[in-house]
Amino acid sequence: MLKNTYLLETPSQTAGPYVHIGLAPSAAGFDIFENNFGPVLTSAETRGERIRIEGRVLDGSGTPLRDVLLEVWQANAAGRYQHPQDHQHDKNRDEHFRGWGRTCSDFASGIYAFDTIKPGPVTGRDSKLMAPHVNLWIVARGINLGLHTRMYFSDEESANHADPVLNLIEQEVRRNTLIGRRENTPEGTLYRFDIVLQGENETVFFDV
Repeated sequence: MLKNTYLLETPSQTAGPYVHIGLAPSAAGFDIFENNFGPVLTSAETRGERIRIEGRVLDGSGTPLRDVLLEVWQANAAGRYQHPQDHQHDKNRDEHFRGWGRTCSDFASGIYAFDTIKPGPVTGRDSKLMAPHVNLWIVARGINLGLHTRMYFSDEESANHADPVLNLIEQEVRRNTLIGRRENTPEGTLYRFDIVLQGENETVFFDV
């Protein structure tokens, strides 16, 4: 007769100090990949309004994390993703827009940044139109699972008000944690978006 045995749960692990070497080696000073995935999603031919998304990832005490890896994916200016399974055929593809990027926070300042274009509204489930937004994934030491969130745009108030995802969040103060604030700088349009991991002003994260 076989004796019942059980597998023990293995210890949980966070991203560890080597996440940059494996996923963003250029940020750690290593040149090991022929093509590095970077924070610039556009080329000279990309259609749409050029913007920069910039911010910090903060812990519960308000201290910037300086070894965070972030990924962003988004629709193009017409509201269509650069993915073969996006079947919104009434919206044009942009072959000159990558639609996905990866970066690390600056080791000195904790600031991260993406150079991209402002996305168009995306058609979601039940043909409901979602406000323009970008999707973000965050991973760092101390985070067991990558965190998923979104950034909406402060100058899209009407679209944000009707967005089906934002409307799932009952408290306005919580919805505001997903709004990137527009700033007009000498270098161009910037949306400032800080991500707070815990505490009173914790950013809304999604179970994806």
